[in-house]
Amino acid sequence: MFQSIIGKNGTESPEPVKAEVTGCVPEWLQGTLLRNGPGLFKVGDTEYNHWFDGMALIHSFTFKDGGVYYRSKFLRSDTFKKNIQANKIVVSEFGTMIYPDPCKNIFSKAFSYLLTAIPDFTDNNLINIIRYGEDYYASSEVNYINQIDPMTLDVIGKMNYRNHIALNMATAHPHYDDEGNTYNMGTAIMRFGMPNYVIFKVPVNASDKEHKKPALRKVKQVCNIPFRSTLFPSYFHSFGMTENYIIFVEQPFKLDILRLATAKFRSINWASCLKYDKEDITLIHLVDKKTGKAVSTKFYTDALVVFHHINAYEDDGHVVFDMITYKDSNLYEMFYLANLRKETHEFIESNKVNFSPPICQRFVLPLTVDKDTPKGTNLVRLKDTTAKAVMQRDGSLYCLPDTIFEGWELPGMNYKFNGKKYRYFYGSRVEWTPHPNKIGKVDIVTRKYIEWTEEDCYPSEPVFVASPGAVEEDDGVILSSVVSLNPKKSPFMLVLNAKTFEEIARASIDARIHMDLHGHFIPTQSTN
Repeated sequence: MFQSIIGKNGTESPEPVKAEVTGCVPEWLQGTLLRNGPGLFKVGDTEYNHWFDGMALIHSFTFKDGGVYYRSKFLRSDTFKKNIQANKIVVSEFGTMIYPDPCKNIFSKAFSYLLTAIPDFTDNNLINIIRYGEDYYASSEVNYINQIDPMTLDVIGKMNYRNHIALNMATAHPHYDDEGNTYNMGTAIMRFGMPNYVIFKVPVNASDKEHKKPALRKVKQVCNIPFRSTLFPSYFHSFGMTENYIIFVEQPFKLDILRLATAKFRSINWASCLKYDKEDITLIHLVDKKTGKAVSTKFYTDALVVFHHINAYEDDGHVVFDMITYKDSNLYEMFYLANLRKETHEFIESNKVNFSPPICQRFVLPLTVDKDTPKGTNLVRLKDTTAKAVMQRDGSLYCLPDTIFEGWELPGMNYKFNGKKYRYFYGSRVEWTPHPNKIGKVDIVTRKYIEWTEEDCYPSEPVFVASPGAVEEDDGVILSSVVSLNPKKSPFMLVLNAKTFEEIARASIDARIHMDLHGHFIPTQSTN
């Protein structure tokens, strides 16, 4: 039954739709939850190959005086406009390559690709909603982002990172410090001098709405980290941040630059340019946020793949960071539409051999390292974890993680505890389907969890919103947009008590809602 909605085109509801609320939405919950994800998979007679290729559909859920109002719009990106005007897919996406006109000179085309090295990517920003200054952007992982009006969901303007900082790509998972400054990471590959990973900061006061100047004009580079391998940079989807440090995991899930530069010439998609080297190591870079200098100690661990960091903090001379890891890169393959459309039993049978469950792991990096420490010594002194950092003969530290839990993805938390010691995270339960049908709360101290599930329902990534004046970490609510496979049950916004995971309210919506990826909650005072 689930297969019946996979890859189906979503529809937009550009005017607000008032939801029917059962239960009681807290009066203090005032603001807008923006969600982003793929929503349009077919244009004319053409169709995307991968779920992550679909054109972006932005959703908003506005909470006002106990009521809930829904609206949605397709992101009017240049990619969207070109595809709709042509009535077919004419712009390549990560898993769907659109090949050049064969009548054109193939040699001049090849020379053009090699000269520019990195292709001009799509601006189909379908992954997340991010904030720079007071501006909100639909974002993916390329050099383009689209600024949107968080109330109307209209596109205000297309931005190119390259006009402000030397980047080819940037993450859709930035961090925000207590002052409201935004930190993010990107990759500078070619045409910008030596290739580097770039950490950058956009100040909280960077917006100038009166003169319509973009917040990115005030971007500041924090640090450069050279590639370990010039032609094979690491792919990264997120990174970690504490009060004083940035944590960057340079994993052996790598982008083949030459293959990327010649992808169209070779008739291959960009996704095939990513390769996992299970025989390699994973380097862990620790960068001082204030000085921009990397800690001199070499930290490394075994080969792994990571998409989402959970949190990081400093504790008694150590940096502790938690992330969701995989033993291989097969997760992306599971989301090809041909795979997702298989019947459940067939999907399980074809994927169980290669299925790598997500594992929540804790790593600990000692900040003080005596190079004369005997080989084989564990330098982690914390008592609440089994994670180790073992001295090697060359002075490097081999990091062994503490496994917290298996089977959770799309982690979120009380963001007031971002970069600080914490106890809880919220996430989606991942079992045999890539689309979770359970959300839960994980207690890192007790290693126990509680969950919410309902038959024929698929909840989105859980988002925590703290109660006014909350002191306890889990004092607040969990918001999740739920898609139902039961035609008699409308999609709804679920509101849970974050402490108990008991349902407080649900807001049923008389509109089609599509499954999404990530989002951002904007309190009412921030939307004025």
